[in-house]
Amino acid sequence: MLDRHAFLEKHSGPLVAAILFVVSIGGLVEIAPLFYLENTIEEVEGVRPYTPLELAGRDIYIREGCYVCHSQMIRPLRDEVERYGHYSLAAESMYDHPFQWGSKRTGPDLARVGGKYSDEWQRQHLIDPRSLVPGSVMPPYAFLDKTKLEFDRLDTHLIANRRVGVPYTDEQIANAQEDLKLQAGYFLAEDFEGFEERWPDVSYPAFMDKREITELDALIAYLQVLGTMVDFSTYEAENPDNLR
Repeated sequence: MLDRHAFLEKHSGPLVAAILFVVSIGGLVEIAPLFYLENTIEEVEGVRPYTPLELAGRDIYIREGCYVCHSQMIRPLRDEVERYGHYSLAAESMYDHPFQWGSKRTGPDLARVGGKYSDEWQRQHLIDPRSLVPGSVMPPYAFLDKTKLEFDRLDTHLIANRRVGVPYTDEQIANAQEDLKLQAGYFLAEDFEGFEERWPDVSYPAFMDKREITELDALIAYLQVLGTMVDFSTYEAENPDNLR
């Protein structure tokens, strides 16, 4: 046996072949079961795709590098749960491409920030963080409040997301621009009934009588939906084993 081992150490070709063989077996053991599973993520009631306004805000969140200082992943540890809220579920990120997990926290985790503060608090905090949190090291994003949101090709963004598994309907895609305007409270937006059918349980308008929709409006809409889709009191009652 030792002689065979010495042979592999002295001959690079057979060594590489042996490594590939062992790695292939390990890969098959891990990957093969996935082909027999319909879905590796549990279905949780309430989780839905982002609305066009929220999706546009998420793009701005990523573009400005907010994920570098803020994670969206509460681990099932006592100190994290007591500070931020219920630990994160995989299903909450099933429509995120890419997801916003991580452990780097120059600022607080944002997985449960939705509804924690008012829209106006979020607006002022993003414009001038130290006006509300004196010790904050967060840079100001006042320019977002002066930058008009470009959403002429938003429907193509929804189509791209559908191709990777997000279940946007043809109707949602066709009405993406109008639905964004309506949720943002644009003063000429109409078709409230259609919006309610396409996006049940989504609040509107997020901002009242807007004459111009800014990038800050979209970013706030995204922040305000984080952690709000799942009713965790119902989830815990239906999944008591997950709490052990």
